[in-house]
Amino acid sequence: MSIKEGILLGMGNPLLDISAVVDADFLAKYGLKANDAILAEDKHKPMYQEMAKMDNVEYLAGGATQNSIRIAQWLMQVPKACAYIGCVGKDRFGEILKEKAEKAGVDVKYYYIDNPETGTCAVCITNNNTARSLVANLAAANHYKKEHLEENWKTVEKADIFYISGFFLTVSPDSIMMVARHATEKKKIFAMNLSAPFITEFFKEPLMEAMPHIDLLFGNESEALTFSRVQGFNTEDMKEIAIKIANLPRAGEKKSRVVVITQGKDPTLVAKDGNITEYPVALIKQEEIVDTNGAGDAFVGGFLVQYLQGKPMEECIKCAHYSARLILKVSGVTLDGKPDF
Repeated sequence: MSIKEGILLGMGNPLLDISAVVDADFLAKYGLKANDAILAEDKHKPMYQEMAKMDNVEYLAGGATQNSIRIAQWLMQVPKACAYIGCVGKDRFGEILKEKAEKAGVDVKYYYIDNPETGTCAVCITNNNTARSLVANLAAANHYKKEHLEENWKTVEKADIFYISGFFLTVSPDSIMMVARHATEKKKIFAMNLSAPFITEFFKEPLMEAMPHIDLLFGNESEALTFSRVQGFNTEDMKEIAIKIANLPRAGEKKSRVVVITQGKDPTLVAKDGNITEYPVALIKQEEIVDTNGAGDAFVGGFLVQYLQGKPMEECIKCAHYSARLILKVSGVTLDGKPDF
């Protein structure tokens, strides 16, 4: 498959990241865990203002899928090779997000609403930059409607591969299913991400409705463990879990499902056709790590670019690791210059 305009379409929750280094007391104050991703409750609302007043605060274009899409776009270096769909408010934050994505070359198809405001995500960095706690206030992102997808169906028809994060299951499962069925019917690639332990637990039904259509599934070890427990796999063996997920029923004439499990600095696991392959991670020095936020999103972006070109799995993983390493060394998902991959 050669790279062309609109080949990759991402759908998700566009969020402006409010990122700052915080201490253990701050986490305790808001009842947060060091490495977690949750949706904001009322008790978390004051934290955004508190972080905005911190000296080290940074504002970055975020949202898991949008991060992956921006990375993929940067790697492909073909204008508008990637398109992105999501919902934002008609406000300054929405403008910043569009500006950042378009500057990266992404064809942005936002659905704009008057209220509420553009979504934000608090990125609370602790433990010498090795841990981050994400608290997403979806706001506008939570109001995406499938009618907008229908209006932009040409963008769907143009794409050969789709990537949607599990977080979008909390917003518009019917939009996900429209794209999933289209991908199965037209023999296109449909990729998703488990995204967070709470998705596999509390949004089990929409996730399992989409599962038969999923050709490519990403997750990390904590998400995979929760998935295994919720699905009654009765195992904590990561390799076994990956194979069991890969072997779940598939829709239509779909053949093999590829499951990719990341384990931080431990080897990345890839399950396909009952086989598991381990890919070692080249370690980087602790002092080189600036921010772990977005490294997983970058991994996916790098993987997808090689995968959609039909490259061997080793090459897909190599590019995924390359992209994640780049993002670990910078603050947020920021990209300069041209890729040297």
